[in-house]
Amino acid sequence: MSDEPIYSIENMVIDLYATTVSVRAVDGVSFNVRPGETVAVVGESGSGKTVMTLGPLGLLPEGVTVDIKGSARSEASELVGMESRRLSDLRGRYFGVIFQDPMSALNPMLKIGPQLARQARRFANLSHADARKEAVSLLARTGIPDPEDRYDRYPHEMSGGMLQRAMIALALASRPRVLIADEPTTALDATVQAQILELIREIQREEGIAVVLITHDIGVVASVADRVMVLYAGQVAEEGTAMDVLTRPTHPYTRGLLASVPDFRADERAATKEIPGLPPNQIRLEPGCRFAARCELVEPECHVHRPPLQTISTGGTPHKVGCPVVLRREGIAVHG
Repeated sequence: MSDEPIYSIENMVIDLYATTVSVRAVDGVSFNVRPGETVAVVGESGSGKTVMTLGPLGLLPEGVTVDIKGSARSEASELVGMESRRLSDLRGRYFGVIFQDPMSALNPMLKIGPQLARQARRFANLSHADARKEAVSLLARTGIPDPEDRYDRYPHEMSGGMLQRAMIALALASRPRVLIADEPTTALDATVQAQILELIREIQREEGIAVVLITHDIGVVASVADRVMVLYAGQVAEEGTAMDVLTRPTHPYTRGLLASVPDFRADERAATKEIPGLPPNQIRLEPGCRFAARCELVEPECHVHRPPLQTISTGGTPHKVGCPVVLRREGIAVHG
């Protein structure tokens, strides 16, 4: 695995404007991903995961005005402010995206195979015959049985698991270097979910691509992620290796997320612990820590100052936490 990031975001701020309101969906977030690495972005719905990841690529829904500040770089190219045609080309050649709902991402009026073939022709300059062969090969590679037959099927003729595989094939048709997977296993049963995750891992091993996984499923994170970034209300709460974050969580929000995951090995009478309250209204944000209103460890300073991300481990990949109260109370040393 290369030490040089293949994609990086620095001090990203994204404001969304509708007719009467504005929302700060992402507020000062930085992260990067290297070739062959999987970075999981975790948080509740509305935490800014999808906006942060797809916003710089110009893939947010139409009808909302987007204002992006900061930097998003793929090697030598700056995505923020890039002309739309160049961004569209880079999005196809450099980035592949597995969307959350393949039924809405795939054109229901077109057969599966021609959609893949068109993508292959666009970026690989193939003839129609060769593009068809490439599309059939992609369907076979993603584990779809009888790919020749599936080539001529419409999306509604395939199951949810097969559609997700077709979505992965579409994302790979341009041979991207960064694969963004937005909740790729949502609404799939456990067996199909495991198959999809193993497929993504296999493709990553073969191609050496970087994977950014957007999810709220801690089980998925534990099975595939190298690093984890926990987002809360558009800000980073904690970041580190999957081992550090999942086995030694430090931020109260991260601890709350992990405590809310059902443990089927525990006594059936043991209740799952929920995080009290609701995320803040990002239309009218208050100063201080975004998690303060829901935190059991809250102190007066939490309502005044935005907590900085501080490094608590220098062994290999840094482990960063945005809660000085926990660090002080538990005597955790800060580095740098």
